[in-house]
Parts: sequence; C-alpha cells; structure tokens
Amino acid sequence: MAAGESGYVGMLANPMPSWTLLPSRAFLNLFSPGGSRGRLTILIYHRVLPQLDALFPGESDAENFDHQMGQLAGCFKIMSLLDAVRGLREGKLPPRAACITFDDGYADNAEIALPILKKHDIPATFFVSTGFLDGGRMWNDTVIELIRGAPGDTLDLAKIGLGQFEIGTLPQRRQAINNVLDALKYLPLESRQSRVEEMCILIPVIPSNNLMMTSDQVRLLHSAGMEIGGHTVNHPILSRLQNDAACAEIAHGKEILEGIIHAPVRLFAYPNGKPGRDYATDHVRMVRKIGFDAAVSTAHGAARIGSDLYQLPRFTPWDRESMRFMFRMAQNMLKPVDTV
Repeated sequence: MAAGESGYVGMLANPMPSWTLLPSRAFLNLFSPGGSRGRLTILIYHRVLPQLDALFPGESDAENFDHQMGQLAGCFKIMSLLDAVRGLREGKLPPRAACITFDDGYADNAEIALPILKKHDIPATFFVSTGFLDGGRMWNDTVIELIRGAPGDTLDLAKIGLGQFEIGTLPQRRQAINNVLDALKYLPLESRQSRVEEMCILIPVIPSNNLMMTSDQVRLLHSAGMEIGGHTVNHPILSRLQNDAACAEIAHGKEILEGIIHAPVRLFAYPNGKPGRDYATDHVRMVRKIGFDAAVSTAHGAARIGSDLYQLPRFTPWDRESMRFMFRMAQNMLKPVDTV
C-alpha cells in the first residue's frame, strides 16, 4: 500500500561506485555465505513514481529505483522468489541471495518499474489485490489524494470522528494523512469504507482512477517473465475477518489472477503483513491448503534453511546513502524473524 503502510524504500543519494562492489560482496558474504548457511533477503516495494513526490519524498521514484537496482544487482544474486524458495528448501541458496517484490498492484509497477527491472535483468514478484484492477482505487490512496488536494490551511473532519488538522505545510499534510490512515486501517471493511465515502463528500477533490494496474498490465508483467502472486481481492486485514471470509478473499484473489494470466499463482503476500497482528496461524494454514507454495510477511529479517516458507520475512532499508543502505541490509540478515 502507499503511505502509512510498512515497507517503503528510502532513496539512495547516489548509486554505489563500481570500485566498491567487490568489498561490498565480500562483506555481505560474511552474513550470507550460501548453501546450508545461506540467508535470503526479500525486498518489498509498493510504488515507483515517475519523479520525486514532494509530499512523500521517501517513496521510490524512477531515478532512484534505477540506482537501487544497479547497486543490488552488483552486490546480490537476485533470484525469482520461486527459485529462492526452492533453494531454501534444499539448502542450496547462492551467496548473497535476494528477491525483489512489489505489493498491491500499482500501474507504475508495469509502466515504470518493469523497464528498469528489464534493463538490469532482474526478476521480481508482483503481489496483486485483484479488487482494484481496471479502474479501482485502494482506500488509503483515496485518503492520500483527498488530503493532498484539500483546499486551505485547515481540514475539519471532526463531524465524522477523525478530528481537525492543520495542513498549511507539506509536513502538516503528511502528518494529517498518516493520522487518518492510522485511525481507519483497523476498522471493519464496511465502517472504513463508509468513513472514506464521508471524506469524499466533505473534501472537494476527485481522486485519480488510474493508479492501479489493468488486467492487461498484469498479463504484460507475466509475459515479461515476472512472477504474479496473490494478495487477496480487497486487501483486508485478515485477522479482522471471520475465517470463512478470509479464506474466500485469499482463494478468490488467486482464482482471478489465474484467469488473467492462464497460469498457476503459487505465491502469496499477507495484506499489511505483520505476524500476529495482521494475520494468524489460521491464515497460514489457509494459504497452504489453498495451494500456494510459499507466502511472505512484512516482518524484518532474512530467511534461512528451516524458515517457515509460508511466513518469509521482507525488508527494505530507508537509508539514502549507499554504504549505509548496504550496512542495514547486512544488519537485517542477523535479525530474528517474527512469525505466528
């Protein structure tokens, strides 16, 4: 998801110079030597914007994503997620193994990220929430665009229980967005949607309807050799649903994607993805029973032999400076992984 969700990528000020790649690889080999001692780093992205967004400067844009991919390709062995899962299962990961993943299904994944991935010969997995394809919009993006475009220096949402906000500066607008997203994120789906619709009435802004992929763009990614993964239909917090409803969200999203790409969908990402808060052991069992080969969370850390293949951790450092970016990647390999 966009702002307010975990997993945003910090921008790198400059790509890593070529002369630093060899020592960087040697440094990372200490933490991820491959084989039975291998570590799998899975990076999580959401959007890749055409240019820097002044309201959310931490979001990845085309120039910086290109730099990041060049740095990562030089320092890591970037694999498809299915190949990495196989390597984990067999204890045969290469040194410095890494995967690239995207969540939600934003159109810029196909329009901007895909050409950059192809330029660097990098595979990636795209986890798509099918309910927003072909003109839909995620609730959080509606909130973001409403507050981004709201006129004036103050925003009064008190009558719908969301408070009053100063929005005269970009930091104030950003904070207002984050506060509203936090207030709505864990509400039941119907209550959350009702509040968002009330916001649409109060704020004279018409949000864009072309933020998310079309079905043709999903097919484009698949035909380019990218993996397509399930991410439910409506991106609910699974732990807030009855089990029957959660199972239907997971299974129906898989069925829709398989109908689009005419191929099996074998990977899944839990919406929001925090173990114990956003999904539970029941959901892990559902994902396995429905027929996925593996699933990813948003817990930090790196997977290793013996890790639960249905709760693989994902991480992306925020640092702008190249060497700190790589240092945090190494730190992440040593973190204990949270699961349910």
